[in-house]
Amino acid sequence: MKGFRKILIILAAIVLVAIFVLNTCTTVVPTGYTGIVTTFGRVSDTTLDAGFHLKSPVQQIVMMDNREQKKSFTTQSFSSDIQQVDIVGSINYAINKKTAMTLYREVGSDYFNILVMPRLLENTKAVFSKYTAENLVSARESLSVAIRDDLSQEMERYGINIVSLSIENLDFTDSFTDAVEAKQVAAQKKLQAEIEQEQATMETRQAAERKKIAAEAEANVKKIEADAAAYATKVQAEAEAEANSKISASLTDSLIQWKQANIWDGKLPTFMGGGGTTLPILNLGQNAE
Repeated sequence: MKGFRKILIILAAIVLVAIFVLNTCTTVVPTGYTGIVTTFGRVSDTTLDAGFHLKSPVQQIVMMDNREQKKSFTTQSFSSDIQQVDIVGSINYAINKKTAMTLYREVGSDYFNILVMPRLLENTKAVFSKYTAENLVSARESLSVAIRDDLSQEMERYGINIVSLSIENLDFTDSFTDAVEAKQVAAQKKLQAEIEQEQATMETRQAAERKKIAAEAEANVKKIEADAAAYATKVQAEAEAEANSKISASLTDSLIQWKQANIWDGKLPTFMGGGGTTLPILNLGQNAE
């Protein structure tokens, strides 16, 4: 019985030693992380990739996340015309695992709040101060690119890659918002008035054009009618002239005498003229009776 207890104690001791060794002499680095090795707080020159590793019991492993991470931020800034604006945005970033050890040694694991965030807010205010409040609304994409580019240059030497930056919302003071709305309303009314005036002008021009077209059409019709009438008169005159010419050519003295004979009613004229004197012709038949 005592021997069995002794064996159990030895097995328990072995298990405890094994657990101690596993906890103090081994480590597992998850995928997407880099293990920073420290010995009594001093950063070693070696790093651990993802996987299972053996280590000294006096060594500690600090996990540095190499995956792309996203952080939201809020801040206030002023435009070039001294208008206050509340900004809501987000930033995506990742650290280079080759420089993760240097970043941890120089800045620490809280590098985002210590290094990235202050520079992000400062660059945001600097970029916003170059735009008027009215232009900020339509320049959101340009603002994001400018802030990201400036921040990327500063973070590059630390091995921090600024993947993207987005300005998600801009909020101005109520007085400025009211002024912008009033300006937009005025601009819309002006545009509406211009459209109505242009419409009226266009309708007037169209009416005048229609009248002009109608007048030209009427004039053309009259000209065509006049030309037709003149042409008809000309044709008729030419036809009559041709007919008269043919008649004149066909008249002879014999034909004229024959025509006169056909149309004589058998009565002698009662007057005869000669030498400019007109004398009555005596009715011999009546005297004989």
